[in-house]
Amino acid sequence: MPLSPPADREPLHLRTVICCGYRRNDGLWDIEGHVMDVKEYDFNSQYYGPVHRGEPVHDMWIRLTVDDDLLIHAAEAAADGHPFPTCPAITPAFAKLEGLRIKPGWMREVQRVLGGTQGCTHLVELLSPIATTAFQTVFPSRERSQAAKEKRDRPSHLDTCHALASDGPVVEKLWPEFYTGE
Repeated sequence: MPLSPPADREPLHLRTVICCGYRRNDGLWDIEGHVMDVKEYDFNSQYYGPVHRGEPVHDMWIRLTVDDDLLIHAAEAAADGHPFPTCPAITPAFAKLEGLRIKPGWMREVQRVLGGTQGCTHLVELLSPIATTAFQTVFPSRERSQAAKEKRDRPSHLDTCHALASDGPVVEKLWPEFYTGE
């Protein structure tokens, strides 16, 4: 276990986030995210009555269909479990993501389009790990096809984190032609 042993404690809330990337037969990519929140105790909802331990408080989905450049061609959201009856009414708004590109500044753009009352906090939050999943799904495939080319373009994910710094050992080993260290 990478963390130190915890103090004695009682579980109260479990959030599960699962994101998956898929290559489609038409050459596009589907990136799906699912968020589920459950309580570890029974409680009474003012809208739905008794909610039992383990029943989802949130059970929400997003699918983005992107191309090789992470341009969004289709966006769909669903709210199967939600705390208020009005929650599912906002899911069509996620189609506003169509035409946007997942790139640096992505979450600022998402907030501009779907922030506050224009979206759902839980679905908007899900778009961050979905973006990471899109990068990790699409870019390795692009890298493999780029490796087949004689001259590679500089991978766009270099310098996006500590491990992928242009002057670091990972870039020196995997992309020596783009290494900028000593």
